[in-house]
Amino acid sequence: MNEFIADVKLLRERARQNMLKGAVTENYKADRERVLQVLNTVLATEIVCTLRYMRHYYTASGINSEAVKEEFLQHSKDEQQHADWIANRIVQLNGAPNFNPEGLASRSHSEYVEGTDLVSMIREDLVAERIAIESYAEIVRWLGDSDPTTRKLIEDILKTEEDHAEDMKSLLERMG
Repeated sequence: MNEFIADVKLLRERARQNMLKGAVTENYKADRERVLQVLNTVLATEIVCTLRYMRHYYTASGINSEAVKEEFLQHSKDEQQHADWIANRIVQLNGAPNFNPEGLASRSHSEYVEGTDLVSMIREDLVAERIAIESYAEIVRWLGDSDPTTRKLIEDILKTEEDHAEDMKSLLERMG
């Protein structure tokens, strides 16, 4: 195994010279502008998912709706947390999170489909989760070792999206 050797004097000098770049150091290997574009797409996706889950929470009705509504509400809160994390990472990379509602749906990987009944709502949420899973897994592969912090963030979100997909699948199975 190679020994870790850091030129501490050089690290300190570079840190002082470039302190206004915040978290972006000379060791950042990714195409920062492209990463920011991708993260703003993820942000739009998470916002659209938050809004869709909230709509489903408020409009779900019927004999089985109470337990399902609680899932919708929890998933909405999770998606909002993801949006917050992504926006924070965009700022850490010296970018601007795009919260502009104009074009939000076109920037998102998932669609905002309202659904007409409980089963169609669950189906639409499962489709959206599957889209997020494929998209975020591709982002993880694309980032590789070039931006380990963003990759880890996307991996953490991906795990939750997989849990959400399993929740929606289970709900569909129980609904018959």
